[in-house]
Amino acid sequence: MSNVSISTNKLAIGYRFRTGASQPFGEAVVQRDLSFSLYEGEMVCMLGPNGCGKSTLLRTLAGLQPALAGEFCLSAERSVSPKDGPYSVSEQSERSKAIALVLTERLSLENTTVHDVVAMGRYPYTSFLGGLTDEDEAIIAQSLQQVGFGLSVRRSFFNAHSDGEKQRILIAKALAQQTPIILLDEPTAHLDLPHRILVLRLLRQLAHEQGKTILISTHELDLALALSDRILLMSPKAQGVQLDTAENLKKADAFTSAFGMDIFHYL
Repeated sequence: MSNVSISTNKLAIGYRFRTGASQPFGEAVVQRDLSFSLYEGEMVCMLGPNGCGKSTLLRTLAGLQPALAGEFCLSAERSVSPKDGPYSVSEQSERSKAIALVLTERLSLENTTVHDVVAMGRYPYTSFLGGLTDEDEAIIAQSLQQVGFGLSVRRSFFNAHSDGEKQRILIAKALAQQTPIILLDEPTAHLDLPHRILVLRLLRQLAHEQGKTILISTHELDLALALSDRILLMSPKAQGVQLDTAENLKKADAFTSAFGMDIFHYL
């Protein structure tokens, strides 16, 4: 078995909100008691109904929001999370070398070229002045080629591209970051079928050939079943997750429990 890359122990995820000017924060728990391990060299697809906490888990693991209870640990970091309060600049830089995150939010970057967007993935490794070396430029070019773009696209403006093309550019940015862990929230959203297959096959290849840990939130049930090494199946209403192969989860009728219906009857 490969080395553990991400581990959680009784992790609770959700949101904190202020109940009043002089009152402590309240909590809205989305999932609790999450204990699982992900390994180097595997691509795991996270499935579950809307609102079950898929995006919340990714944002928590990436450090964008605090965990509510329990803990998680990234093998590339010495520290154990969660952490109350924002990360320092040095902590953010170190985390950016450990974990890359691609979200589904649509970005509008005026007067920013595709090259500059992908180059943002190299900033954790650049000098204080942010200069790019020849090696950085080669990594940027390779990352764009991996998601199906020719070199001529580098000087085009990000906002001139379709939503699907923007999504591939942001995935290229994550690839340029060269982290051992990549988290993606619905990376195939806005993509046509050929590019959905291209992206997921590329991510699976990166996991297997480069030993990366890839965790993907997706609604692409058919592609997830066909291409993922394991499925992280999240149930609604804070009922936890199950992590296993697609075959074992199907045998246990876990998908019916999570989605409240026999989804394979309609495939």
